[in-house]
Amino acid sequence: MTNRLLNIWLIARREYVERIRTKGFLIATILIPTLMGGGMFGAAELAAKSKTAAHIAVLASQPQPAQDLSYELEHGKDSTMTVEILPLSTSHAALDQKMKDKQLDGYLVIKPATEPSQRPAFDFTPRSTADIATTTAIQEALHRVLIREYLAEKGLSASQTDALMAPVTLNVLGRNGERGDSKSAFLVAYVLFFLMYMVVLLYGMNVARSIIEEKTSRVFEVLLATIQPDELLAGKILGVGAVGLTQVGIWMIAFGLLAAQMGATSGVQISSAQVIYFVVYFGLGYALYSAVAASLGAMTNSEQELQQLNMFMMLPLFFSLLMLAPVVTNPNSVVSRIVSQIPFCAPLLMDLRVSISMPQPWEIALSIGLILAAIYAVLWFSSRIYRVGILMYGKKPNLPEILRWLKYS
Repeated sequence: MTNRLLNIWLIARREYVERIRTKGFLIATILIPTLMGGGMFGAAELAAKSKTAAHIAVLASQPQPAQDLSYELEHGKDSTMTVEILPLSTSHAALDQKMKDKQLDGYLVIKPATEPSQRPAFDFTPRSTADIATTTAIQEALHRVLIREYLAEKGLSASQTDALMAPVTLNVLGRNGERGDSKSAFLVAYVLFFLMYMVVLLYGMNVARSIIEEKTSRVFEVLLATIQPDELLAGKILGVGAVGLTQVGIWMIAFGLLAAQMGATSGVQISSAQVIYFVVYFGLGYALYSAVAASLGAMTNSEQELQQLNMFMMLPLFFSLLMLAPVVTNPNSVVSRIVSQIPFCAPLLMDLRVSISMPQPWEIALSIGLILAAIYAVLWFSSRIYRVGILMYGKKPNLPEILRWLKYS
């Protein structure tokens, strides 16, 4: 038993040291969080600050509604548009020519209502039908203008109308009554989800690639003279997994230092429970997927063959990605509870539920138990595939051959 543990330790140490010293590890450690953080924060910042600045014409028979709309579009929250007010009789052909010459981004025609109880008709002709931002800004501005006109008809003053239409401040409180931020909470859950998604997939596939590399170089034939196949498999999984935990640990420490330096103004906080459960589910998810990857690597002889079989790893991860929105929207629904108990989805989806709305303790315990059972079953399968497949060269085995491998003692 001592020799077996020593062999596993030596293999794990070799895998860890080899990967931790590579330039790829250093680049990935710096590049992945930089790209993820820069992309998400940059997109959020652009979405918050970007305003449509289109140049449009408004054709109306009555000047007041057109002027009100012009003010909303030129000084609105999400728009700084340029608006020309033209008579309703203006030639549409002339306006079409201006759009063709890129002097105009569109024109809005306000047709008077045929009956007093009806609304006017609004026809907007954009230069580009894909310009959703401008269309949305016009729709929202028209809605505000119509509400103001209705309230004015009911006798409310401009100040009273402004007070009624002022934005409402919603205080988001946690379970303990502390004030929180739903956007920052979603951001944390979103980042942790995709971080686990990328790392589990990346390091799971690294196990398969490592096996293919050693099969190609025939290193296995030397190693197997002193080490059992299951010891080699365990050492590879532990070594590569330790590299992943090291990388995630570096990212967590860096994020913690950054958050501490930014202080309360950052608005983004990660609780100790989120960190603990992330590490737990990362370890379980990595063990499960790396065992699958090891069997895939043992069955293939090249990167090309591995790419053809990696759908067995990608499908559950892709399904978890599809379930991201339903789980975030309603983390305690029946569907969310069921999919978060599926062993191949639980590392991602149960950890996501922990970050959004802490599940019941029995749900977490059940998910961990099911994952451990799945890991045992997959390792049993993978170890039998592994001990035969690592010495098989040539063509990729078919299903009957794989089933025969499972019967070998």
